[in-house]
Amino acid sequence: MKKRLTPVATQAGKIEFLRTNAGDQGWRDVYRTILSLSWPHFAIVVLTVYLVVNLVFASAYLVGGNCIAEMKPGSFSSAFFFSVQTLSTVGFGHLYPATMYGNILTTLEIVVGMFFTAVVTGLIFVRFSRPVARLLFSETMVISPYDGIPTLQFRVANLHHQPMVEAEFRLMMIRKESIAEEDDARRFYNLKLQFDRLIIFPAALVIRHVIDEHSPLYGVTPEQLEISSTRFMTSIVCIDTVIQAPVQSQTGYIWSDVHFGRRFVEIYTDRDDGRLEVDYGRVHETEPIPDGI
Repeated sequence: MKKRLTPVATQAGKIEFLRTNAGDQGWRDVYRTILSLSWPHFAIVVLTVYLVVNLVFASAYLVGGNCIAEMKPGSFSSAFFFSVQTLSTVGFGHLYPATMYGNILTTLEIVVGMFFTAVVTGLIFVRFSRPVARLLFSETMVISPYDGIPTLQFRVANLHHQPMVEAEFRLMMIRKESIAEEDDARRFYNLKLQFDRLIIFPAALVIRHVIDEHSPLYGVTPEQLEISSTRFMTSIVCIDTVIQAPVQSQTGYIWSDVHFGRRFVEIYTDRDDGRLEVDYGRVHETEPIPDGI
C-alpha cells in the first residue's frame, strides 16, 4: 500500500480523525465520495466536469482548422456550443463535420456524452433512492436523577412524518485509563440502556443509561470526565416504513457536552382531543433540576 503524506480527515460525530499513510483512494472510493457529497456540492462537481469536457473538445475543434463546416474560423464560442450540441447528441444541423478529423472527434465526443449521461443518471438515481434516517440528536447529554438514581441521558427525535419501526439503540463510552503496560490506554465500554429496542418510533424520546454500582460511570465527576477525555458514541438503526429498508444514524459527544444537574425539558403536551403534541423546537433544551429532587 502506497503511503499518503497528506492526512485524510474522517468525521465520526464531533470527533475528527486524521489518518496518515492510509494509501490512495481506489475508483470505488471516488464513487463513495461523490455519493457522500451534499446536493449543492454534487451539482458543482457535475457542472464542472461538464464544462471541462466541452472546453477540451471545443479546443480540439479549433485545432482541427476547418474540420466543422459552417463554423466561424477561430471562434471559440462557436466551437464550444457545437461541442455542447454534440455531447448531448442534439445536433441542430447547422454545423456538421467536414473532414475525417472532424468525424472522428465528433464520434468520440458522442461516445463520451453517452457515458457521461449514463453515469450522472445513475448517480442521481442512487442519491434519490437511498434511504435517509433523518434522526435529530440532542446537542448535549445530561446526568440527572431518574427514579431517584443518577442517569446519563440524551434525546433523539424522528424527523420523518411517518414512524420508524424496530428501532435499536446503542451507546458506547470511550475514555483513557491507566493499565499495567501504559498510562493512557483507551477503554471501550458498551453502556447498558434502560431500553435498547423499540417496536415503533413515531416522534421523540429520551435514551437513558442508569449509573448504578455496575456502571463504569458510577461516582463520576465532571473533572474525571475531562481528565480521562471521555467520549460517547451512539448509534440508532431502524426500518423506514415507507421504503421498507433499514436506515442508520449516529453521533458523538465529548466530555464537555455532558451537563450535570440538568434535565431535558418536557416536550409532550396532552391535547383535549386525546392526541399528543410534540414540540420539536425544544428537543435540545435543558433546565436545572428543581430543589429537592
